[in-house]
Amino acid sequence: MVSQLEIVVYGTGWCGDCYRVRHFLKKHAVCYQRINIDNDREAEKIVLKINNGLRSVPTIVFNDGTILVEPSNASLAEKLNL
Repeated sequence: MVSQLEIVVYGTGWCGDCYRVRHFLKKHAVCYQRINIDNDREAEKIVLKINNGLRSVPTIVFNDGTILVEPSNASLAEKLNL
């Protein structure tokens, strides 16, 4: 069940793709935790580590260990079985 997945969305307030991803998740009633890396330096370090030094957002981490970076809506739908 999608709502039982622990999803962490690392992003920023000014990022258009971050907004799109949040809107997509809300539209499909998917629970997630949003972390703004502009306000959380430890979270920023996590994003930099995941993306080999790049500050690529949105970076989405799932509880199964998979990660999607700047995914399309189609990629998200596939991952979430929507």
